[in-house]
Amino acid sequence: MFRDWRIARLILSVGLLIGSASQAAWARFQIPPPCKNAYTVEQEQTEGAKVAEEVFKQMPVLPDSSPVSQYVRQLGAKLVNVTPGYRWPFNFHVVASDEINAFALPGGAMFVNLGAINAAETEAQLAGVMAHELSHVVLRHSTCNMTKQAAPKMWAGLGQLAAGVLLGNGALGSMAAQGIGTVAGLGFLRMSRDDEKQADLLGTDILYDAGYDPRGLPQFFETIQAKYGDGGAQIFSDHPNPGNRMQYVAAEIATLPPRANQQVTSAAFTRAKDLSKKEKTYNGKEIEVGAWRQSGKYALLPNGPATIIPAAANGNGGGGQNAAAGRLSRASLGLSDRMTSYQGQAFSMNYPSTWQKGEGQNGNVAFVPPNGAGQSGIAYGAIVDGAKFQSPVRDANALSQATSAIARQLSQDNGGMQQASDLTTLTVGGQPANAVELRGKSPISDGTSVMAERDLLVTIARPDGAVSYIVFVSPEADYQTLKPLYSSMLQSFRVR
Repeated sequence: MFRDWRIARLILSVGLLIGSASQAAWARFQIPPPCKNAYTVEQEQTEGAKVAEEVFKQMPVLPDSSPVSQYVRQLGAKLVNVTPGYRWPFNFHVVASDEINAFALPGGAMFVNLGAINAAETEAQLAGVMAHELSHVVLRHSTCNMTKQAAPKMWAGLGQLAAGVLLGNGALGSMAAQGIGTVAGLGFLRMSRDDEKQADLLGTDILYDAGYDPRGLPQFFETIQAKYGDGGAQIFSDHPNPGNRMQYVAAEIATLPPRANQQVTSAAFTRAKDLSKKEKTYNGKEIEVGAWRQSGKYALLPNGPATIIPAAANGNGGGGQNAAAGRLSRASLGLSDRMTSYQGQAFSMNYPSTWQKGEGQNGNVAFVPPNGAGQSGIAYGAIVDGAKFQSPVRDANALSQATSAIARQLSQDNGGMQQASDLTTLTVGGQPANAVELRGKSPISDGTSVMAERDLLVTIARPDGAVSYIVFVSPEADYQTLKPLYSSMLQSFRVR
């Protein structure tokens, strides 16, 4: 049942005895009235769960059976027990990332990095970070922010982000190496300073109500800042310091009734941290490359087994749990489908109406047939992106140099792809263009070995001196079959 946040809250601490009797916990921070929000709580939960599924596919999430995961879930449950407002279905997970960070998705899925656990010096500090994240969910900051950004038109929904996550990594589908929070479509988790202050204050009260020393929350941020500086940990990018954090948190603590024996740490925290330090962690680039998937150790889906399903066992793709997309049948490619038009800020282009569309944070877009992408990347489809160079591209020579530079970058980002044809000149939508074929490894296999991939890179000079480029992706065995469709898509391309 929804609880009106404007009603003053009175929460009884469970199992926390002060002297000989239980004492009521009184939170002084006045939760602001609900913001203008285009999402119902039901939509927030449903769509947030879709994004959570994609996080499992793209990050090394420890299985629920992990002792570290079990500890974090128990700690989270203790905090949820005293969290005010609507009863969000909170759930807690641990990511084998070395970044000092944690994030909570709309709807209540929280992910805590091993890096944050290792950096915390006490249980109160770790609980403080988690209470802070719980507060962002309670205050609905993410969907409130999206509603502001999309006003006056309601945004298409978090489900669109889920598609962007799936299309965002691997092979030539790497939209941009921006790390979790952006490439995974989670840019909406970046909070304003006002949001951060509200989460600090409510998080302080939650921490106090759960029986912890509420100073643990600002102490964690101070500890990280002292060790790494403002820019030395990802948490400072996602959680900007509102300024005077210690001062306003101290003022909030002063409004709370004095309490003896506030918990600072525990033996369970010490054990969990020791185990956490023994776990392998990955940096951002290693996570993006995805080698961790082959270990069979990580969850890959919420509450699911840490297993890899070989591509050969999946027919023609079989869904998001696959380690790679499977080879598609000719009938699955949409060769004769009705074309629909994509109208973006930088370009327009037609694509088969049955294909999926994923949009990145920087205006880049991917189009793929159903089951044309898996966890290892895009196997079929087209990726459209743009590039700016120090000198504007104004003539054929400059465009040729830009094409070579983009091809080199694609090769570097995607396992050493090689140029497979001479560069040709053409015109696309009235603009000068270059085309060159590339050859590399496909994210799919034929059951015994990795298949070869054949891609067509097309660069188009823009009137402003920048370059738009399209990469048409295909297993080499299907390249000639798809070439007429790709040619039709290219002919419809227009810069805007």
